[in-house]
Amino acid sequence: MLQRELGWLAGAASGEPSDDEQRLGRGVGRLLHLDDTDRLSFLLQGLAHGQPPVVQNLSETDRRRWRMLLLQLWGTSPDRLALQDALDRLWACPAVLDELRDLFALLLERTDHLAPPLDWDQPVPLALHARYSRAEIYASFGLITDTQQTNGQSGVLFDRATQCNVLFITLKKSERLFSPTTRYNDYAISPWEFHWESQSLTREASSTGQRYIHHVERGSRVLLFVREESKRGGVTLPFLCLGFADYVSHEGQRPMAICWRLHRAIPGGFYPELAVAV
Repeated sequence: MLQRELGWLAGAASGEPSDDEQRLGRGVGRLLHLDDTDRLSFLLQGLAHGQPPVVQNLSETDRRRWRMLLLQLWGTSPDRLALQDALDRLWACPAVLDELRDLFALLLERTDHLAPPLDWDQPVPLALHARYSRAEIYASFGLITDTQQTNGQSGVLFDRATQCNVLFITLKKSERLFSPTTRYNDYAISPWEFHWESQSLTREASSTGQRYIHHVERGSRVLLFVREESKRGGVTLPFLCLGFADYVSHEGQRPMAICWRLHRAIPGGFYPELAVAV
């Protein structure tokens, strides 16, 4: 969109942007956090084709990958487009496609850390130590579809299909955005252990408390996503995927202060940011 404003585009692309181009142009700025190398490579390969993907021919994993992208581009409003319609209308905006190809190539080149896929047999296209918006995480679990939108601002999501406890953790709690009962004390104890306080009413004897404590023997998982603060410079920050963790111990209740042990250590480049609350 900036190239059009500077007069660098020729032909039809140089005219006034359409409504779709304006909406997509605003969405491009919501993609700057992408650092999952497999995801970026997948998107670049898909965007190289002259025609949009045919949704009915895609695997469930690939449908979720495209939906994650399109939610960022088109937005998450209730009037969001069906997946095939959103893809078709994106491909009808060649200037936006060119911008996305350039952006993803740049993001792939500048990503300086490994982001291996999560080690499990679910069609959830997330990678360890990569960043995602909340909407992208919900879409990756198949909770946002053409006919369903399960979204929210809760700090915990229990996905029954995968039996996964997804924890959304914001380290620095803004007094404006969080009430006194939700200003929890969360931080990395070490590269391998993370201290997390549950929601304010969770007791050890409750079904939720027992689900956390006994998740291994009950066959469920715990997946941590962490960010330093909710917003920075007016921009909503994405969550860093710390991967799966196991229960170690807890103290107190309402809330429960739980120590989780990560399956993979926090990389040295991320650790100082996540231990900032200590």
